[in-house]
Amino acid sequence: MIETMKMSEMEVYNGEREVPNDFIEFWAMQLALIQELPEYRMIEKNFFLKNASCFDFYFRGTNRSQIYAKVIFPKQKDNCPVIFHFHGYQGRSSDWSEYLKFASEGYAVVAMDVRGQAGKSEDKGLFSGTTVKGQVIRGMREGPEHLFYKDIYLDVYTLIELIATFPQVNSQRLMTYGASQGGALAIVGGALNRKISKIVAIYPFLSDFPRVIHLGQETEPYDELFRYFKFVDPLYDTQEKIFSTLDYIDIKNFGSMISGQVKLVTGLRDDVCPPSTQFAFYNRVNSEKEQIILPEYGHEAMNVMVNDKIFNWLTESSIEEV
Repeated sequence: MIETMKMSEMEVYNGEREVPNDFIEFWAMQLALIQELPEYRMIEKNFFLKNASCFDFYFRGTNRSQIYAKVIFPKQKDNCPVIFHFHGYQGRSSDWSEYLKFASEGYAVVAMDVRGQAGKSEDKGLFSGTTVKGQVIRGMREGPEHLFYKDIYLDVYTLIELIATFPQVNSQRLMTYGASQGGALAIVGGALNRKISKIVAIYPFLSDFPRVIHLGQETEPYDELFRYFKFVDPLYDTQEKIFSTLDYIDIKNFGSMISGQVKLVTGLRDDVCPPSTQFAFYNRVNSEKEQIILPEYGHEAMNVMVNDKIFNWLTESSIEEV
């Protein structure tokens, strides 16, 4: 276990750095650059399902990159709530069948493939500096407006805005959900888009970067940061510049922007996304919130009780073990 803080310390920990003074203005300016929503293509899948219709969904994000998402709507249902699901780092959206449990309860599901990872979304961005490994470090030497994750966050915002325009969608009941990178994107989606009423984040990635460095968490997914300092800046001369740039994609800094309900799941043995970095986000949230602490779990599948709880939270169902 990599964590060094006691629970009492984590419960009041807000991260190693403060939010940049122009953080809200920066993101307001980025959203303002999306002057109008892009056109999209939606192609129905020939699945012959009784209760759900499935679609391939495409739109153009920043840098003209084509972004892909799976879209599932319950058949013959209007005023439909929507669950936006986001996947882990380097991965892709889950299989179609994984989302049908939500459709069975009358919920639409939208699952985006993050650009440049294992799914169908494209990455057409150009970056200087080291790009040998990882997307966290891309653009971090050039400034916040060049960060790769800035574009991913804008993809998330645009996707939510597009889906909210559908006539069969209840735009008052939009939710985000994911684990690790997916948890981070669920948080950012709920911070940048006020239409999101619920956020479920499981051990979120991309929080409190200096803390990660100081803990020595140099395995994936944070190893790219250590590679940068080892091979590009072994004396850490650019440390302040790098951290002050990464501040703009650090999810802890989005906490106070959230107005929806937040559910955070944290395993205290997590040696990938250290628990203290998750508390740094959670302690900054001012809206209704709840944190589920699992002392014996790390960065792993939490399919003992947790999946049922998440299903209940999102769908307002009542699956209970007998």
